[in-house]
Amino acid sequence: MTSPTNSNQRILFLCVANSARSQMAEGLARQLLRGRFTVQSAGSAPSRLNPYAIEVMGELGISISDQYSKSVEDIDPEGVHSVITLCAEEVCPVFLTQAQRLHWPIEDPATDQALPREQMLSRFRAARDKIWQKLEVWSAGLKDATHE
Repeated sequence: MTSPTNSNQRILFLCVANSARSQMAEGLARQLLRGRFTVQSAGSAPSRLNPYAIEVMGELGISISDQYSKSVEDIDPEGVHSVITLCAEEVCPVFLTQAQRLHWPIEDPATDQALPREQMLSRFRAARDKIWQKLEVWSAGLKDATHE
């Protein structure tokens, strides 16, 4: 059941291309938060959803194949509770709002598409698992805050 205090609040994951890290974070957060928040992702230079991201999320039984890359400029800031940037060395997009801002520096698993398939999958799994670990810790704090 959706918490009445959080049902209209949104969590936004940002990276540059909105093709891998932020897309995986969106799928993982939807699974973990189970409707307590609206979860979105976007990027400053959106491209297309990376097939490796779809594949490694599918390994966990989470489908992100219906998700698509969006521009940060298309996101309505109203009701955004938290903005989480996932950029590592590249310049992260800026989202001007009063929302809580967090930065999780996650290496872009898609930086070297010339690598063999198994290496690419390994990189995407590592990024996915790091995002999941950070989400678990962060969402535990959300649960504490919503049950006070």
